[in-house]
Formats: sequence, structure tokens, C-alpha cells
Amino acid sequence: MLIGQDATRLETIDDLLGRELLSRLDRVDLLSRKVFGGKLPGERRSRRRGRSVEFDDFRPYVPGDDLRHIDWNVLARLERLVIKLFREDEDLALYLVVDASASMNAGEPSKLLAAHRIAMALGYVGLVNRARVIAASFGGEADGRARVLRALRGRTSIERLGEFLLQSAREGAGRGVGGGLGAGRGGASAAETFERAMRTIARARSGRGVVVLISDMLLPLDGASAGLSYLAGSAGFESFVIQTLSPGEIEPQALVEKGLVGDLRLMDAESGRAAEVTITGDVIRRYKRNFEAHQEGLVRACAARSIAHVLTPTSVTADELVLRSLRARRLVG
Repeated sequence: MLIGQDATRLETIDDLLGRELLSRLDRVDLLSRKVFGGKLPGERRSRRRGRSVEFDDFRPYVPGDDLRHIDWNVLARLERLVIKLFREDEDLALYLVVDASASMNAGEPSKLLAAHRIAMALGYVGLVNRARVIAASFGGEADGRARVLRALRGRTSIERLGEFLLQSAREGAGRGVGGGLGAGRGGASAAETFERAMRTIARARSGRGVVVLISDMLLPLDGASAGLSYLAGSAGFESFVIQTLSPGEIEPQALVEKGLVGDLRLMDAESGRAAEVTITGDVIRRYKRNFEAHQEGLVRACAARSIAHVLTPTSVTADELVLRSLRARRLVG
């Protein structure tokens, strides 16, 4: 992988998302395929009909309906029994889980920057629509723990979310080779520390809502599967994995065309281990076979756990991803 763009220079929310995109995000909201029960009334509109003060629709009366909800004016005029329906408010939680491990600080554009921009965009959508937004960053702690920002709500919390993500991106960019998931305490592997981070996040999760993991997911499938089980293991949550990869990781021929040829010494950003490699056509073909097998396994692991999987190259901008791809996947609308 190529070293990524320098994220240590990030200073403001505008460095993550421009004001023009933020204004466009004002027009979208979080969606869910499920209907979530609310904990705090009056915060956001639900698709569930209930007993709030906001009228929604009528339906014919059926025996057993609450007589207090009969529209007596309609009965007097049309001699028909109909029930008034109302919008019930809900408390929807959005958990944003960002991978800030060493392998993310690679690619052109950088996966680290792309992941934090996606998180900021989704967090902004959640905050302006009165969802509870909880952000977490993992990959820097030796024992696999995640840094968690407590629940935020409303436009006044946008700056706090931005500060958390900016700090996470800067620390990820400043992390040296071998300082990522593979550098866990006691020689823990990337798979083991990923699983620990997901367990930490699962234990911190409460209520109902949507959880979004943003990561390159470049770790062994057994470890990925174990961590994903924690991600999907809580009732009432709809889970998404947004896998962000650099164009060169998806199509290595692009790196060859940029001059990545011949005898090279490649170093694993997570473990610090080095390997001598001669880039040939056969090596690229083997890489592509292994990459495709990994992706197929990851997609199956997500599907088995009812987790939506979205693959996005870092060349796709945050606005394209959120306003097109994630809208098509019904995460926003």
C-alpha cells in the first residue's frame, strides 16, 4: 500500500466536510428498515403510529380500537367510524465506529481521511435530525479498546463531534508503522484486537438504533467474523459495514501504471513485518484472486449476520457516498 495523505494537518470541520456539503446534508435524514421504540418522547419523528400530538392519517374502525380515537366529526357527517392516527416520536441512536489503525493511513486518497469524512457526514445528518449520536474510534489502543465519545444530540453538538473525529484522524495519521491493530499487548494479532474493539463497542451500546462501522476490513476472515458477531449481536440495532479501500487495493494494476514495479520491500503497516517482493503479472493475478476471495468471504460473513455491506473506494467523495450509495441502501433518505 502507498502511504496516505497527511491527516495531521486537519484543523477544522471544514477540513473534513466543506460548508457546501453540510448544507446539502441538511435535507436528508436517517432511515431504518425497522421501527425503533423510543426512550425519549418528542425528539424525532417515527414511522410508527401512536398517540403523540401530531396527526398523521385515518383508518377504518375495527372492534377493539380505543374509542377515544374515533373521529366524531367524521361520524356525524358521513356516518362512518374512523380512527385518527398520530405520529409517535422515537429516540434513534446512531453509533459511528471508525477504524483509525495504521493500515488506514494508506492509499491515495487516504482511507483514514475518507473514513473520518464519512463518519462526520453521517454524524452531521444524525445531529441535525435529533438522533443520539455516539462516536467511537479504535486501532490506537494496545489492548484493543475503543475510544468512545458519549451521546450527543442537536446542532450545538456538531463541533464536539468534529473535534473528536479530527483528533482521531490526526492521531491515526501520526501512528508509526507497526502501531495499529497488529501491535496489541502480548503480541495480539489484528484479528484478536479487532474482536476486542468490537466487544468493547457492543458492551457500550444501549437502546435501539443504527450502528455503522467504517473500516478497510483488511484482516483475516475468522477474526473479522468474530468481531462482526459482536457488532450484530444486540437486538434492536441495524448494522452497516462501510468498507473503504484505496483504488490501488481494489485494482493493483493502477499502482503498476504509477510505477510500483520491480523488486520492492513492502512493510505491513499493522505488524511492522517486511517482505521482499518482485511485482510481476503473476503476482498481481494472485493478489486479485486472494482479494476477491477475501471480499466474497467478508460479504458472506456480513450477510449471515444481517449486516449491510457497502464497499466504497476512497476516490468516491463523502457526498457521493452519503447522498447516492447510502441513500440507495436506505441508511439515509
